[in-house]
Amino acid sequence: MSFRQILATEFAAFRVLSEQELSALEAHFELLLRWNQKVNLTRITDPVEAARFHYCESLFLALRLPPGSLSIADVGSGAGFPGIPIAVFRPECSVALIESDQRKAIFLREATREMKNVRVLARRAEHVAERFDWVVSRAVAQKDLLHLRLAPNFALLTVGDVGEPLPWGEKRCLEMVSRGTGR
Repeated sequence: MSFRQILATEFAAFRVLSEQELSALEAHFELLLRWNQKVNLTRITDPVEAARFHYCESLFLALRLPPGSLSIADVGSGAGFPGIPIAVFRPECSVALIESDQRKAIFLREATREMKNVRVLARRAEHVAERFDWVVSRAVAQKDLLHLRLAPNFALLTVGDVGEPLPWGEKRCLEMVSRGTGR
């Protein structure tokens, strides 16, 4: 089964992905595999595992964000998770991928050059003065996100017992905290 078929099947219980969404996510996965040979972007490269843990979890988070046009910061974006799938799934939202590792930031720029609702901020999150409606992350601890003060709301994909359980993997969950108006 192809990556596209795996992704469509894995996420079908939540929403049918359009051909355009599947094409964009498949293109990102293929680019990720090529770049991962030179830049350590992810240890998960198996199509089934990548579809579940990189893409489906990110899309699940996108479903849980409030409706409407939101400004979203993906802190510690790395290979673009959860930010790129969110931007594909929610084109009405503007997504800033914040990544301090310059080589990863170059990958992110290459991966998103056709995406009008995404920009890459190649710096530490502590040095970002902008404010957003939501901060999302997979790579940053909850306490560190709260200290950033980039947004009144955050969503964190993590391993543990706190938050909404995710169907892809044991003890994987989505933790969402709203501290303000973030729509």
